[in-house]
Amino acid sequence: MKSITFKEAAAAVKSTTELNGSFNCVCTDTRKIEQGCLFIAIKGENFDGHEFAAKAIELGAQAVICEKDCGLGVNQIVVESTRQALLDLAGYYRSLFNIPVIGITGSVGKTTTKEMVHAVMSVKYNTLKNEGNLNNEIGVPLTLFRLDESHEAAVIEMGMSGFEEIARMTAAVRPDVAIISNIGVSHIEKLGSREGILKAKLEILQGMKNGAPVILNGDDDMLSTVSLADHPITRYGIENKDFAFVAENINVGETQVAFDAVCSDGRIGVELPFPGKHNVYNALAATAAGSFFGISAQDALEALKKYVPAGMRQKIVKKCGITFIEDCYNASPDSQAAALAVLGGMNAKRKIAVIGDMLELGSYSAQAHALVGEKAVENKIDVLFTYGERSVETAKAAQGGVNLVKSFSDKQQLSAELTSMLEQGDAILFKASRGMKLEDVIFSIYSSLEGVD
Repeated sequence: MKSITFKEAAAAVKSTTELNGSFNCVCTDTRKIEQGCLFIAIKGENFDGHEFAAKAIELGAQAVICEKDCGLGVNQIVVESTRQALLDLAGYYRSLFNIPVIGITGSVGKTTTKEMVHAVMSVKYNTLKNEGNLNNEIGVPLTLFRLDESHEAAVIEMGMSGFEEIARMTAAVRPDVAIISNIGVSHIEKLGSREGILKAKLEILQGMKNGAPVILNGDDDMLSTVSLADHPITRYGIENKDFAFVAENINVGETQVAFDAVCSDGRIGVELPFPGKHNVYNALAATAAGSFFGISAQDALEALKKYVPAGMRQKIVKKCGITFIEDCYNASPDSQAAALAVLGGMNAKRKIAVIGDMLELGSYSAQAHALVGEKAVENKIDVLFTYGERSVETAKAAQGGVNLVKSFSDKQQLSAELTSMLEQGDAILFKASRGMKLEDVIFSIYSSLEGVD
């Protein structure tokens, strides 16, 4: 972060201060205080940063943005909402950089799309991106504060669980290009319907200038209906050969996917080192994004050949002759279907799926979990173990179509049974919403396999 003055910061958050000097670090966690930083006291569900305001000064913060008098005199900047102040300050800071910014949202695949766009943009630019899952109203502004004079571009993912969240974030991000990957059912509990989800995702446009382009998945039934007066649309997909970026001749393997990308640059054959038809869509979106900033489709696809999935997103690990698919970062009906298709396409002695609950689906939950069970049958899964009370519906739907189906409510029992039954040649998928922490089961099995030939 490059330095700005406390007076600049106060003006950006619609307040005032008599404090002179400048800072080059913004912090919301006293465990990460840096000398001379600006601390913003955020209120959360389980904490209140105002309780640590004095501590932040003790630890070296020079000023605190807060919603009330914390007894810090000239060292405090009082605002109506510290959450909004964080976004307002980040928006001001972003305005200091005249660089291309790509904003990304969607129900499924937005993080992988972000990572692929970053890989493509890095061909030509030193590009900033959100780290991990910092895609909310705290993580996005903290990401923007990481911009410095070395950065030539930025790729910012924006997630949400309700209306107006993306609107607030995009006001700070101000994307020059936006990508919407798809409209699924994640967070339907709060948003009411897929139409509501589409409306919330389209809030990303509110931070964009008129004429700024939007990249949409043309195969998505909801996004295919979008028509925009103020933003040109570039569509990508597989089904319609008239899209600007199209994939043909798709060949999905166990550890890779090959296809021909067809666009204005011509027909380009590529083999990407990760499986799944859904990743073809992500690659097309990234290639389309690069095209707006002088990166050819050939160069974009060459960059994607070197891309490695981040975190626990369909990461393939081989241990003791067993193929593990770690995909515990998050889950929705669409991403569960995609993951089961990857498992179903593997050449394995047995295909084992460990499926955990999908959260925030509201009244759609039972139907959604049952659909996942049907996908397990459709993909000829041999063994289905479920974890969590919602996934019992998944198990019920798979009964009779999958050879062995069991439901578990205890991770230790699940881990023990899996460990005892796994054999060389098996392929096993782990997939659930982040809150289920299904990786605990993976690590338990890995620990049990240590030392096994």
